[in-house]
Amino acid sequence: MTDTLAQPVRTAPGRRAFPEDFLFGVATAAYQIEGAAHEDGRTDSIWDAFSRVPGAVVGADNGDTACDHYHRSRDDVRMMAELGMQTYRFSTSWSRVRPDGGPLNRVGLDFYSRLTDELLEAGIKPWLTLYHWDLPQALEEQGGWTSRATAERFLEYAGDVHDALGDRIDAWTTLNEPWCASFLSYTGGEHAPGRQDPQAGVDAAHHLLLAHGLVIRELRRRDASLELGITLNQTIADPVDPGSPGDLDAARRIDGQLNRIFLDPIFRGEYPEDVVRDLEAVGLRIPVEPGDLEAISSPIDVLGVNYYHGEAVSSRPAPGVVSTGAAPSERPKRTPFPAVDGVHWHSRGLPVTAMDWEVQPEGLTRLLRRLDREYAGPAGVRLMVTENGAAYDDRPDADGFVEDAARTEFLRAHLGAVLDAIEQGTRVGGYFYWSLMDNFEWAWGYDKRFGLVRVDYETQRRTVKRSGREYQRIIDARAL
Repeated sequence: MTDTLAQPVRTAPGRRAFPEDFLFGVATAAYQIEGAAHEDGRTDSIWDAFSRVPGAVVGADNGDTACDHYHRSRDDVRMMAELGMQTYRFSTSWSRVRPDGGPLNRVGLDFYSRLTDELLEAGIKPWLTLYHWDLPQALEEQGGWTSRATAERFLEYAGDVHDALGDRIDAWTTLNEPWCASFLSYTGGEHAPGRQDPQAGVDAAHHLLLAHGLVIRELRRRDASLELGITLNQTIADPVDPGSPGDLDAARRIDGQLNRIFLDPIFRGEYPEDVVRDLEAVGLRIPVEPGDLEAISSPIDVLGVNYYHGEAVSSRPAPGVVSTGAAPSERPKRTPFPAVDGVHWHSRGLPVTAMDWEVQPEGLTRLLRRLDREYAGPAGVRLMVTENGAAYDDRPDADGFVEDAARTEFLRAHLGAVLDAIEQGTRVGGYFYWSLMDNFEWAWGYDKRFGLVRVDYETQRRTVKRSGREYQRIIDARAL
């Protein structure tokens, strides 16, 4: 890995070019697209179980079929190649590779081997994520991520995947968004397994980080040439009134419990003192044991950054709104933040997506600059935007085509925000749009569509949207 900062190259007047080694790609997750929920030995994940709980998912939907990618991977790879994708970030399903967390299922692992070969044949770099929230349900019944033993089971699973794919894949991500897999899932109850226990969320967050560290250390031991990292969902937390001590403290707490609670252990080998105090003040304890932080802070090469929107927070309610401890865009059953009593989210009057998330591209520039300045840069770690996208209420024409002007503008604005960061000296190695195609969108089921490609769930027909064609044009020109 080189520390040389790639500089954008100006092309025609008025056009902004991306660095020559900048990678353009798309991202997906196994449970959201694969389907084949109980084929070839795969057993239930926590999302299979959670989706059967009445009211857990919009429309009582599940991922049993999803986009049927398990049977259509070759066509989907061909579609990505047509769109000019240079890299594809996908996840492997723990429940397919090691059903119930038990012995290796060779048939399930063979699917990912075929997919890897299909990608390489198409000239697309495979970017593998080992965990995108689909813990085997059998392991959840043994404690799930609240148990340290799950971190050891994850190490075994990761070793099996590397045994099969390590000869062809050099970019490895351990976890996707551990904040969602811990606090949103074990404290807020909004994601699988749907638990609402503040201490369980804290325990899960630490054990996810421990699992990450153990796998980084093991993969580094096996092959020093691998490019290893983790993907975190990060935000910009702004005080509504920068002159208000209460608003400043609200922003500090959100930044601490969403950003720094993961960044500091990974990059500095310690949890932030203020976050530890906030948790202890409400009776919560991070279950650190000797050696944990040494493992968690094992050096990485890449920090994946998932960014969708920022937060404007205050110690006072928004005018005419009664809310506390929960971002309106998430509507959790219980706040996923275990120590934010008295924090209120405010709208800034920005345009919003179908998720009610504000569209704030400049926040991505600020976030990348901050992460590079305070964490990645000093450690010689490269940044990648591993997810960024928008759901809108798509309306297809008679041929299934979607003229999605809002998503197209979202894509252009956020790619521009990445270029802004690069031009200010930040090393960003690539951008993965979320998502390649419409899919099972977790607690929203099939109600929300993020894709560059429309999926007709009745026929499984794929139709590239206007935003997909615009991304194809940008990739071909390598410029905005």
